[in-house]
Amino acid sequence: MNCNIRSDGTPCLQICRDSTADDLQPIAEAIHALLGIPVTIRSLTNHGIRMERGEIVDKDYTGPVLEDVLRTNKTIHVMPTEGPYKGKAVVVAPIRTSTGSVIGAVGVVDLVAALDIVSMFKEYPDIVDEVEASKKKLL
Repeated sequence: MNCNIRSDGTPCLQICRDSTADDLQPIAEAIHALLGIPVTIRSLTNHGIRMERGEIVDKDYTGPVLEDVLRTNKTIHVMPTEGPYKGKAVVVAPIRTSTGSVIGAVGVVDLVAALDIVSMFKEYPDIVDEVEASKKKLL
């Protein structure tokens, strides 16, 4: 695992383009614990993890949207036509270095896409405006 100990004795988790599924597992677990929805993550050169219902279901995972994000270095909102998330809205974002180079990708099932945002947030127009502005930037 890519957990190093700094010179001052504090542990440090580092990821890179060659991180393995084991290296990425703490990140997948944290995102899954926060959101409670399926999470996928991989590095640029190695397959990664697919996590659902509190369990890692695949430690050699890649998918078409993860691979598209690694190729384009852009966040993608889509409904896959193949793979375990076929027909479900997903959002996948690149993991980048401080210089903007893609070193991995992380994705989740996109619950927001399944909701009627306008009716749900009709009393909060600022939130709707922010979500709509973010969507336009991605397109």
